[in-house]
Amino acid sequence: MQLIDASSFWQKMRKSLGSKRKELSDEHIEEITRVFGEFVEAEKDGKPISKIFRNEDFGYRTITVERPLRDDKGKPILGERGKQKGKPQPDSSLRDTENVPLSEDVTAYFQREVLPHAPDAWIDHDKTKVGYEIPFNRHFYVFEPPRPLAEIDADLKECTDRILAMIKGLSA
Repeated sequence: MQLIDASSFWQKMRKSLGSKRKELSDEHIEEITRVFGEFVEAEKDGKPISKIFRNEDFGYRTITVERPLRDDKGKPILGERGKQKGKPQPDSSLRDTENVPLSEDVTAYFQREVLPHAPDAWIDHDKTKVGYEIPFNRHFYVFEPPRPLAEIDADLKECTDRILAMIKGLSA
């Protein structure tokens, strides 16, 4: 699967169309089409614009984590009939869900991420669902460090000095 971030491909519209103020030129469309056709990872101005993934990279299983319902003495309440007979009853107020990547073993994830915090928990496998999500920003975000603190402080001092001068002007 290929993701293309074409958010940097735009030109200002001659006339706004409602809230739309940007458009793709023929050259932009040609470049996007070329990148798509080449099916390779690519950068523009040092930032990624095309990345290649496996479909499974976006898949996950949503597991339902149950904890036992307890009586006044703190003992788990057991089911009395049907397939729940003799098994701890789930406490819906303690129910939680976890998204486990498709590439990861559910049991290993559960033992590593859940059991250390809730040793009495179990997975209700009947409620497990498979889903997919494409977290575009996670894959294309490029961190830009903030300006140096000394520069920010200098700007704040300059702004504060201007405000103080305006206040003095009002009170004179």
